[in-house]
Formats: sequence, C-alpha cells, structure tokens
Amino acid sequence: MIRDTSAQDRLVEVKPTRKRLLMIGGGVAVLAVLALVLPQASRLFSADASVSSSRLTFGVVERGLFVRDIAAEGKVVAAVSPTLYATSGGAVTLKVHAGDSVKKDQVLASIVSPELTNKLAQEQSAADAMEVDYKRAQIDARKKRGELQKALDNAQIDEKSANSDLSRYEKAFAQGAVPSRDVDKAKDTLQKAQITTRHAKTDLGMDGDSQNFDIQSKKLAFERQTLLVKDLLRQVDDLNVRSPVDGQVGQLFIAERATVAKDAQLLSVIDLSALVVEMKVPESFARDLGIGMGGEITGNGNTWKGLVSAISPEVVNGEVAARLRFDGETPKQLRQNQRLSVRILLDKRDNVLTVQRGSFVDESGGSYAYLVRDGVAEKHPIRVGANSIDKVEILDGLKEGDRIVVSGTDSFKAAARVAISR
Repeated sequence: MIRDTSAQDRLVEVKPTRKRLLMIGGGVAVLAVLALVLPQASRLFSADASVSSSRLTFGVVERGLFVRDIAAEGKVVAAVSPTLYATSGGAVTLKVHAGDSVKKDQVLASIVSPELTNKLAQEQSAADAMEVDYKRAQIDARKKRGELQKALDNAQIDEKSANSDLSRYEKAFAQGAVPSRDVDKAKDTLQKAQITTRHAKTDLGMDGDSQNFDIQSKKLAFERQTLLVKDLLRQVDDLNVRSPVDGQVGQLFIAERATVAKDAQLLSVIDLSALVVEMKVPESFARDLGIGMGGEITGNGNTWKGLVSAISPEVVNGEVAARLRFDGETPKQLRQNQRLSVRILLDKRDNVLTVQRGSFVDESGGSYAYLVRDGVAEKHPIRVGANSIDKVEILDGLKEGDRIVVSGTDSFKAAARVAISR
C-alpha cells in the first residue's frame, strides 16, 4: 500500500510579477478602447461623408410660443416735407434761415419779377378799358331803346288819331255832310298809321335783341380780361413764397439775392407735427406686411406704439421701404433723420414646434433637414411653415427634442448620412 502524501502538501502563494500586471492592464485598456472605437468606426464606415462638428451649428426642436416679427433700425422723417419752388424767374430775397421755426402762410422768401408786374399793369389797364366799353354799351342800349320806344309811342298815337278821324268821317258821310272820298282818305291814313305802329314795334324788338347781344359780348370780354387779371394777381402774390405748414425751415437751395429761373428749388419746410419712422424691410418679409399693422418704436429711453402707414411697391437692393406713424401724439423730442429701433409684429401663436433658424431652410428649400443621432446626421424629410427672425415653424417630420443641423449643411453635398467628428 502506497502512503498518501496529502499531509505533506502545502499551499504556496504565487505573487504576480510586474510584467504580468502590465500585460493584464494593457489588455483591459485595449478592450476599453475597442469598446469606444468600434461603434464610432462602425458609424464612420456606414456614413457617406464625415464633417467636423466645429463647422456646424445645431438646434433643438422646441414647442412653445412662436412670434413672427421684423426688427430693424428706422430713421425719423417728416411725413409732410414740401419743397417750395420759384413761380417766376427773378431775384430772390430770403426772409428766413435754415432751422428757423415758421408758421403756416408766413412769407419765407420774395421774388422780384419786373416782367410779371409790368404784364399785370398792362392787363389791368386793358380790363379797365373793357369795363368802360361794357358800361358805355349799356348806356347806348338804353338810349337807343328810348328812341325806339318814343317812335312806337308816336305811331300808336297817330294810329289812335287816325282811327278817331275815320269814325268821325263815317258818321258825317252817313248824314251826307262829307263826300265818300274823305272817308276813303281817312281809311288810308288809318292803315298807314297801323303799318307805322307795327314797324315801330318790330324795330324796338329787333334793336333790343341787337343791343343785348352787343352788351353781352362786351360783358364776356370784360369778364375774361378780369379772370386774366386775377390770375396775374395770383402770380404776383405767389412771388411772396409762403410756408404751407407749421414747421421748421429745412434746407436752403439758393444763396441770398440769387437770380433764379421759373420752377427752381428755393427751400424745404419740415412739418415737425407729422413725423414718421422709415425702415428697410427684407423682401422676404415685405409680402407679409400690411397697412395698419402694429409695431413698437424705441429710442431716447422710451417706447412708443406705431402703425404701418405706407409700404413702397418697389424693391431696391433686396429691400422694401416701409413707414410707421406714431399711434397717438408725435413725441416732441424727436428730430429729423434721428435713428430709432423698430419692431413690427406679424404673427403670434402658442404651442408651436419651432427650431432655430439657419441656412438649412434655404439650402433644402424647407423639404429636409439633417437629424443628428449617435454622432450621425441623417437626411430627414420635413415640412416647414412660417419664418421669424430667429425661428422656423416645423409642420411635419420632426418632434420636440430632436436635434438637427441648422447651418453648415452645404458641406454635406446632399449626402444621405454624414458622420460628425469631434
């Protein structure tokens, strides 16, 4: 029988060497690196391109208040700022200086025009002569009418006398006191008187019409000349250039005692009681603007309410000019060409999906966006709605919390999947 040696066995503790520990640690590190790198490598190899995140801007889809507004810098301008012109050529004397306060109808400048004043004097003299002719025609007509009336009256008297003579002769002839030839003669005399009366009546009527036409003709000539004189008087009065509004003298376009031609610019007047704010609106927002829309005007530490009062139909350099008037009394402390901040509210809605506005809308036409998941940006169809200054409304294709690339997608070259490196 062989004796058991288990009683002689003894547990010996084996201590790992430094080299062994390093090998074990290295293996663990390699496994950890592989655990991190392999998913990244898998995503990298499955993507069509790779772009550094430093070249991109990301946005998160949120749900909440959506406000569409336009914010821009505006300039104070006068809604009423007439420019005054010379109504006639001549030497100009200025009565005011730039910046002076003026009242409506105040004389701002006067023009000396000898030609116009001489013409007025000539036409006034002609009008006086025509007035004399008109009055003389009235007197002559009355005189002529009197003479014709006198002739008619005499003819009627002769007719009445002849009629009486005829009656007397007829009675005498019936009694045999006179011959028949006397009766016949009386009849002829009566007929002659009747003819004279008829002609006198006709002459009075015809001459009256002729005199009336002559008077009317001279009257019309006199009235026409009077209108010409009135127009010249207006032109001479306009040589005194008056302010059309209460306000302030703006710019002087001529020097003192300068000789100008007709319709030359003289000066401008600014109506400080009717100031508006002019702003430039991007063309893409201009189509949403409407007359009467509300806005806010900020400046000098104050905020005033405003209303859109005018929108230019012309696009200049991609912008449209719009004007806002103050909703209420115009602030007194504002000055022409002063800069103010303007904000116009276009739309306001709650519980709307939005994302930060970026170039992706223009680059994709709003039809898709790159949705970021696990370091990969994947092309995803979407549908966008309205745009504001800093947000875009999302109608379909994304949900709250989704992260997308809002700018820099031009480097994706329309790839379906793009790996995003650190």
